Amino acid sequence: MGAPLCVPDSLVARVPAEQRGAGLGRDAVRLLVSQGTEVTHRAFTELPALLRAGDLLVVNTSPTLAAAVDGRLGHARVVVHFSTRGADGRWAVELRDPDGKGTTRARDGGPAGSVVRLPGNVRLVYEEPMAAGSGRLWWVRVSADVPALLRRHGRPIRYSYTERDQPLSVYQTVFGLPSADGAGSAEMPSAGRPFTASMVAELVSRGVQFAPVVLHTGVASQEAHEPPYPELFEVPEASARLINAARAGGGRVVAIGTTAVRAVESAAGPDGVVRAAAGRTELVVTPERGVRVVDGLLTGLHEPEASHLLMLEAVAGRAAIERGYAEAVRRLYLWHEFGDVHLILRDEAPH
Repeated sequence: MGAPLCVPDSLVARVPAEQRGAGLGRDAVRLLVSQGTEVTHRAFTELPALLRAGDLLVVNTSPTLAAAVDGRLGHARVVVHFSTRGADGRWAVELRDPDGKGTTRARDGGPAGSVVRLPGNVRLVYEEPMAAGSGRLWWVRVSADVPALLRRHGRPIRYSYTERDQPLSVYQTVFGLPSADGAGSAEMPSAGRPFTASMVAELVSRGVQFAPVVLHTGVASQEAHEPPYPELFEVPEASARLINAARAGGGRVVAIGTTAVRAVESAAGPDGVVRAAAGRTELVVTPERGVRVVDGLLTGLHEPEASHLLMLEAVAGRAAIERGYAEAVRRLYLWHEFGDVHLILRDEAPH
């Protein structure tokens, strides 16, 4: 971003939309629309009118896990945030200190060999930092099946800007599907949260298609604003075909969330053709790399220092994002996972 953008605390969404007033639903959020440097202001319920037959929405079907578990490190109370599962069966975790207000503060993990005791006599043993030079995320071994542990003793990850704990159902999107191995996202793929079953039906009736992909998100970089680390993803063959067909037919490919962008761009070749792919993606979408497939995305409002903004700039350009964010602050849009959403579309141009 250019000049620093200050987001007042008053613009943080502290509770979900449906808890802000009687009769409100998940879709009771505002929609900031950026196309080029033109900005308009809508309600999210107007989204179907902004899309057209032949457009395709790429949606992340990863379910949200109850990824926070209480534990003890020696005599100290700690909270473990389970972030992502490694190919060797280890887990990357973030250790946090309770702050006495129902939320937590980040702390460094380790050292190697440290043991955290979890409910049910489960032991978590620290092995090594996930990234050299950073002590925040560590690879650990756990003496139990972690998905089962989370189902039994976990709760959703919550940060201090929210007002209170919420049930896991609040953090599930209409697109989330349980996986056979219990995998999922440490934090909600929140761009899909305002969608309801009735809106999905309306979009389908208007000729808008959906292509499901999977990207299991790890914990956010709330304190460090680090770039994203490798995450599990899958773009099925059927979704790759749908995306390629939409592009060939002149439809726009709009990703629902930065996670969907990362997944589909990870499966795109230099020729812009999407092929079925699965595994761990290390792709970081920046303005220098650009995007090969997506024509737009629907996303939440990110902190000005967040690495996600580079992805937004890759889609629409810096001028469009700076203009949109300045308007969001001026018009009092709400930030974070329970906040308002931003539809970013590239200027119309042939593929």
